[in-house]
Amino acid sequence: MSGFLGSVFAPGFFGSSPVHVALAVGSVAAVVSGILGVFTVMRGQSYAGHAFADISVTGGSGSFLLGISPIWGFAGTSVLTAGIMDMIGIRRPSGRDLATGIVRGAALGLAALFLYWDTTHTSTTGATITILFGSMFIINPSTIPVVVALSLAALGIAAVLYRPLLLSSVSTDLAFARGIPVRLAGAACLIAIAVAVSLSALTIGAILSTALLVGPAATALRLTSRPGRAMAWAVVIGLVTTWLGILLAYDSFSWPPARHGWPVSFFVVTLIFLCYLAAQLISPGRRRDPAGGRG
Repeated sequence: MSGFLGSVFAPGFFGSSPVHVALAVGSVAAVVSGILGVFTVMRGQSYAGHAFADISVTGGSGSFLLGISPIWGFAGTSVLTAGIMDMIGIRRPSGRDLATGIVRGAALGLAALFLYWDTTHTSTTGATITILFGSMFIINPSTIPVVVALSLAALGIAAVLYRPLLLSSVSTDLAFARGIPVRLAGAACLIAIAVAVSLSALTIGAILSTALLVGPAATALRLTSRPGRAMAWAVVIGLVTTWLGILLAYDSFSWPPARHGWPVSFFVVTLIFLCYLAAQLISPGRRRDPAGGRG
């Protein structure tokens, strides 16, 4: 047994402080992304989630310029964007996509400027790679309380608005008829999704963060039509792929010939994709609409 464990876990894995931090932050991000990801897919807001991922590049690159933790930039710009998108056209699908595209384009232009300044005006090395693709083994332990606070806020929104969001996802008219403040609930949900994206951006990078938000949720909704079970499945898939990604990335430092290590984000995204393919094979005839119904 010890020989088998030694072949799976590279020396020092369990005693490594960076691994402990990566597992803690990655687990929190996986749980929040799994739960909010189901709402994202059911409500047809995957494009908005992708926009948050792109826009978070602006916040992350700005944080490096200011010398603060990227989580503040990721979360700040994502939440601010959620509010702006709600104000300028989030109520209808056409207006929602238009608002998302406009804000996303403007933010990416600003991100290009910030990334340029990061590489030419600061002494920080590897900032661009860290922002775009993540680097879980260099997350500062002081970030953990902030991550926990943001995750509790996002999960609190999901818990309070669970039934209203499910009902409005199925039928907006029925939700209105029952007196549910649909726009307010939708705006709060969008903010929670923005927080989930910012946590994912901290772990596997801004560009790839949508994979952790949408991938496990889409896979879970292939396996079950019940939102509660789908959230449970999404959390499990997110946790397993994140843990395995961290393990494989750590082990890759001892793989020949380079010994430089492979990025955690590569393993996590690849594993999520494989899980989705497996779900397709398990239930090839099951298809989902944005509201989570069976087609």
